[in-house]
Amino acid sequence: MEYEIIKKYGVISERTKGWRCELNSVSWNGAEPKYDIRTWSPDHEKMGKGITLTENELFELRKLINNIYDDDDDKFLENISKL
Repeated sequence: MEYEIIKKYGVISERTKGWRCELNSVSWNGAEPKYDIRTWSPDHEKMGKGITLTENELFELRKLINNIYDDDDDKFLENISKL
């Protein structure tokens, strides 16, 4: 499987031994880049399981997240503290 990270948007979390859960734009096997959430080793040579989303799917996910929290940071932080 060939991949190319086109754009790095950011780190969602960091795990043991430097592995990070990241949101990136990735081209898989030369295909059109898609949004990708997965864990990567520090050198990006190894990867964990993840999810790949089209732009429409990412937009729908954003709407769902916004519906959960209604842009209320206090509610968001309260729910996170329960995890």
